Amino acid sequence: ELDGFGVRPVTRGHDGSGLLPLACAWSCRSLVAFTTGLRDDDQDLTRMIHILDTEHPWDVHSISSEHSEAITCLEWDQSGSRLLSADANGQIKCWSMADHLANSWESPVGSLVEGDPIVALSWLHNGVKLALHVEKSGASSFGEKFSRVKFSPSLTLFGGKPMEGWIAVTVSGLVTVSLLKPSGQVLTSTESLCRLRGRVALADIAFTGGGNIVVATADGSSASPVQFYKVCVSVVSEKCRIDTEILPSLFMRCTTDLNRKDKFPAITHLKFLARDMSEQVLLCASSQTSSIVECWSLRKEGLPVNNIFQQISPVVGDKQPMILKWRILSATNDLDRVSAVALPKLPISLTNTDLKVANDTQFYPGLGLALAFHDGSVHIVHRLSLQIMAVFYSSTAPRAVDEPAIKRPRASGPAVHFKAMQLSWTSLALVGIDNHGKLSMLRISPSMGHALDVSLALRHLLFLLEYCMVTGYDWWDILLHVQPAMVQSLVEKLHEEYTRQNAALQQVGLRGGPEARVRGPACCAPVLRALPCGWVPPHSAPSPPGRSPPQVLSTRILAMKASLCKLSPCTVTRVCDYHAKLFLIAISSTLKSLLRPHFLNTPDKSPGDRLTEICAKITDVDIDKVMINLKTEEFVLDMSTLQALQQLLQWVGDFVLYLLASLPNQGSPLRPGHSFLRDGTSLGMLRELMVVIRIWGLLKPSCLPVYTATSDTQDSMSLLFRRDEGPTSEPDEALVDECCLLPSQLLIPSLDWLPVSDGLVSRLQPKQPLRLHFGKAPALPGSATTLQLDGLVRALGQPKIDHLRRLHLGAHPTEECKACTRCGCVTMLKSPNKMTAIKQWEQRWIKNCLCGGLWRRVPLSCP
Repeated sequence: ELDGFGVRPVTRGHDGSGLLPLACAWSCRSLVAFTTGLRDDDQDLTRMIHILDTEHPWDVHSISSEHSEAITCLEWDQSGSRLLSADANGQIKCWSMADHLANSWESPVGSLVEGDPIVALSWLHNGVKLALHVEKSGASSFGEKFSRVKFSPSLTLFGGKPMEGWIAVTVSGLVTVSLLKPSGQVLTSTESLCRLRGRVALADIAFTGGGNIVVATADGSSASPVQFYKVCVSVVSEKCRIDTEILPSLFMRCTTDLNRKDKFPAITHLKFLARDMSEQVLLCASSQTSSIVECWSLRKEGLPVNNIFQQISPVVGDKQPMILKWRILSATNDLDRVSAVALPKLPISLTNTDLKVANDTQFYPGLGLALAFHDGSVHIVHRLSLQIMAVFYSSTAPRAVDEPAIKRPRASGPAVHFKAMQLSWTSLALVGIDNHGKLSMLRISPSMGHALDVSLALRHLLFLLEYCMVTGYDWWDILLHVQPAMVQSLVEKLHEEYTRQNAALQQVGLRGGPEARVRGPACCAPVLRALPCGWVPPHSAPSPPGRSPPQVLSTRILAMKASLCKLSPCTVTRVCDYHAKLFLIAISSTLKSLLRPHFLNTPDKSPGDRLTEICAKITDVDIDKVMINLKTEEFVLDMSTLQALQQLLQWVGDFVLYLLASLPNQGSPLRPGHSFLRDGTSLGMLRELMVVIRIWGLLKPSCLPVYTATSDTQDSMSLLFRRDEGPTSEPDEALVDECCLLPSQLLIPSLDWLPVSDGLVSRLQPKQPLRLHFGKAPALPGSATTLQLDGLVRALGQPKIDHLRRLHLGAHPTEECKACTRCGCVTMLKSPNKMTAIKQWEQRWIKNCLCGGLWRRVPLSCP
């Protein structure tokens, strides 16, 4: 039910005391930050932060954090790009990516409560909360499956914008809040949780829908109550103000039983079940050898009023006073000693109905939390009933689930066990750090061991992929469970669900700006004939009239399809097609955004819109007839700008020529570019871009794509722009014959496709755990079909290329480069061109790759 792979550190060390806390955090962009308890004679690693992306876990980046004591807390923000770290000296640091690189970090701001260890840490809530409706997974609209919940931010700026900042709780009972002003200034305030301060050994932080913060604290003894406080943060006279209020407290149930009063003397874990649900809390009390876990819920209850008072005041009798009271929901039997707890992040409603929903829909991700034990095992238990849903044993000898902990033979030394754990954002994977400094990753089956119908299992994976597409979260952990036989069905169903979205959703983040239109180009007579704008491929549905698909969702679904197609040898060539389509969309949007209306008081349509409209109306293959209907003065650009764009225009021309040469045999499914020949939208983009290139070529011929003619009697550009007969819905014999002659007239360029990814997820084998080492890239087996494909594997010493600027870097580049963690795209860190148009192009992928993946710096020796 749970499968795993691990990464061992090369550094050897020993966790001396065994009491040193470890921290681990998994961001929504599949970055894992963690600490270790390793020490040796040369260095102390307890003050270092290690960050890795899950696709390349061996490529770990260690930050010398400059914390003076051991790190106690790590917390990612909602965007997954900033990290908070806190230590045992009260110092908090805010880390952000330097130059948007996942392996380069800097800490420009922070706060300090000197000498007071931090025990709990959290970012302030930004007011964004989604609800996942599992029972509506079959609905057509994303709005029905995932709805926005009304939730107030912890603090707002003028106009209602959420204010950024963090809140922390210290051992001495202080709460400290730091606010990040837009100017970069940090406002910090510290206040006592209550007048009578006491030791706080454990704490956790949650948020209410009204914008308040709830803090739970315990002093570590099960004989003491678990205290709860409401914290309100405000800004008064440019200063941060904190107001606290005491809420109802509770005693653990195991301490109220006289026979077991002293059996579990210590509270070892205190967690709210979700950061934005302050009404449920999980508590764990332990002894030296065993633990018990309890789940509590805060409820409103009526306060009984004596009849005498009801008679005196009828108002009291009509409206019964209500009080808040903690009630226990469930408790476990005696367990082995719990060493770590991990909670799910999927926003499924925390009510008793989720048991019924799970039974009806058999959807289990997000319903369970993970408990790690000192014997090395991990249990996934239901978050409300605490019933066991799945079990993982690190040893080879499995044990019965119902075997009492007291009967299990105990090893002479401490067993290897997790000291910190985190579940992924879809709860399909779990990462843990053990007491020997080893990082382990477990796959958690979506079915939790239940026998599911194949179609139902596909629907659950599709539902989670849609959730990631809507939220923008990384879907790496979902790919762990996709079998090669599932890929084709998932890609088709994902596209079908995307095209079913209503017009209102299709306009989100799109209308309003020339960069938002994503249609495309064509420039040659055969192309104008083969790619008529009105042609719709037989197996694709036309877009709603006058509507364009949303640019954010349209690019995200392409990246998602590319990730899926990597997993099957049968679909690996389509990965290149999807990446080429992402590149084409970005080029089309950028080039059309450079067009400017000749008069400022132009009607509502931009030049890019008019180009799309005219190319759709006029399907003549004579490019000059298309140009006559355009206002060519809108296409006039500075000569230096046109020359700077030549590399991008060259790629468009090369790609068109490659597609035309592939047309006679309708493309081979085993060669990249096959899917473009049946994609009307992409062919329409190419048609538009070729018109733009033709006009710019009249202004500055040197910006035109350059071709090598193989026949002395043929001029390359005249061949591509030559007139031909009108277009048809399917390529006719004359066009096919003409394309057959292309290789004898022009040298067909070899396109530099993205290399096959060297990541982990496409190489994992089911039920075969991997052993990896930090700093050592593994020689993982690849797909035999993939290795046979021409152009997808780069030979050693072969010249390399900047995939986004289309510049050749040479076999041994001298410029620093960065690579995408998701698709492997490589580009230079620093721009060689300072032209405004080039800056506009580079702004499209300065923070993330075109596929949405994170950038990481790569060494000069192997970019």
